[in-house]
Amino acid sequence: MMTGNDEPLPLDDASATHGGERAGLDTADLDQAVGDLAGLVTESLGLPELLSHVASFAVHAIPGADGAGVTLLKVDQPDNMVQVLAASHPFVVEIDEIQYRVLSEGPCITAALERRTVRSGSLGGEQMWPRFGPRVGRLGVHSALSLPLLVADRVVGAINVYARAKDAFDDRAAELGELFATPAAVAVHNAQVLARAQDLAAQLQSALSSRAIVDQAIGILRGRGGGSADEAFATLRRMSQADHVKLVHVAEKLVDEAVRRARARHLDA
Repeated sequence: MMTGNDEPLPLDDASATHGGERAGLDTADLDQAVGDLAGLVTESLGLPELLSHVASFAVHAIPGADGAGVTLLKVDQPDNMVQVLAASHPFVVEIDEIQYRVLSEGPCITAALERRTVRSGSLGGEQMWPRFGPRVGRLGVHSALSLPLLVADRVVGAINVYARAKDAFDDRAAELGELFATPAAVAVHNAQVLARAQDLAAQLQSALSSRAIVDQAIGILRGRGGGSADEAFATLRRMSQADHVKLVHVAEKLVDEAVRRARARHLDA
């Protein structure tokens, strides 16, 4: 690199300049990833799809990353900690399956339980995870960076970032990862809240539809034999228990049969 007088910069100055350029590029990548996170709010995405996007953005935001995964966790349920898994690359899926399903040991679990950033540059010889580390190292993946996703001091999940190279994640990578994890936690939490609201709405809609079918079946039974609504409902329950079928399915069958008979009468008329 030359100065205005076409003299070479001293080596230390050249290294500093290169380092500054690299830091600027890293910051730009982080800014873009955070901007992409904000853009997810305006898209109609399902929870797994949104998490996959977050994983891909993490790879872009954190220097040295070859792949990343995002996991929704319930740390207060150790026997059923993992709720949803998403990954940017297939090799991440394999590693996280080993971590969660096979061994119940690894950087993400440590990061979530201890609420801190965890990293390793030599998984094959890592003492923190004596079973996980060597197994993943044999897959050719040697570095890991795990970041808890915290919202109001509550762990909602974690981001796992992996690299094939050794010592891939330095202090700067960890710092950028933590800067990314803060808005990522909010995006993930909001997606969870939305998904739960949608599930509840679907359940309520199903319950309303079921109630309407049961009410129709009660009306049909009362029309056939008289009696009160309570008596007709008791008849439905007995039919359900005798056939080992859910009450709403018994009601649907009664209503369908009544509709078929009404249509047949109309055609004969």
